[in-house]
Amino acid sequence: MGSRGRSVDEKVVGNPPPELFAARTAFERHLGLERALSAHTVRAYLGDIDSLLRAVAVQSSSLDGLDLGLLRRWLAEQRSAGASRTTLARRASAARVFTAWAVRTGRLAEDPGLRLAAPRPHRTLPSVLSAEQTATMLTAATSGAAQDDPIAVRDLLLLELLYATGVRVSELCGLDLDDIAHDRRTMRVLGKGNKERTVVYGVPAAAVLDRWLAGARSALATPRSPRALLLGAKGGRLDPRVARSVVNAAGAVVPGSPALSPHGLRHSAATHLLNGGADLRSVQELLGHATLSTTQLYTHVTVDRLKAIHDQAHPRA
Repeated sequence: MGSRGRSVDEKVVGNPPPELFAARTAFERHLGLERALSAHTVRAYLGDIDSLLRAVAVQSSSLDGLDLGLLRRWLAEQRSAGASRTTLARRASAARVFTAWAVRTGRLAEDPGLRLAAPRPHRTLPSVLSAEQTATMLTAATSGAAQDDPIAVRDLLLLELLYATGVRVSELCGLDLDDIAHDRRTMRVLGKGNKERTVVYGVPAAAVLDRWLAGARSALATPRSPRALLLGAKGGRLDPRVARSVVNAAGAVVPGSPALSPHGLRHSAATHLLNGGADLRSVQELLGHATLSTTQLYTHVTVDRLKAIHDQAHPRA
């Protein structure tokens, strides 16, 4: 078969032996349909697995060649090529998911991934605003929306809801009008893995939402507009890339502010909640994390807060 007849997947993997290609295709289907992972996450997994299958194909036309020794050599070669600890940890994790799946589906007799060790990734935190900086940012955005320019009102609503709820920017841009419960000030959010959760927002965000729905949204809407809560300048659903630009520009007006992204605003919201007395489990629910360990990466307690807790709770404080 010529190159014009190859599928996209075959080009990605490098035209592997049929058995390996079939395993790769079935694994992709498993990730997308059975585990309901996002398209972005599926692509990330497949990028790592494509690398692994290329290593397997060098010495075998089937998954029988996938053993612990090959996994270790595969990671060692990448380490020698300069791969970071984060990359190595991610690829090892993807390999373990793949080998566990291969065992469950009868493609491997034993799981070599169970004994595969990899360096732990360096955990880094996004830039975070102080509560005072956040207030300055929102005050500036409020002033900019004073003349009821629909774009300015939408941008203010975007900032208020991101900070009030801690949702991901993709989750917020994916909301429809029917996902809002005005009487309870809650939003129904569809998160990673198609998991649904409810988040709450406060009075300031509710006030801007009322302004948006009372007229600003209709100023942008067209007969072809979707039921999206947030609309772009041409009436379509707001693109997350535009939302990121809005957040970055809003953060830039704050003196001494770090470069701000929607993720940083999400992290700021969680941090301020924790510093204000919220427990980690509540913050986990708000952020939509599957485990507390993930939440601990995105939230941190200031030294002053730790000292206050110690003084209040420890008998020898």
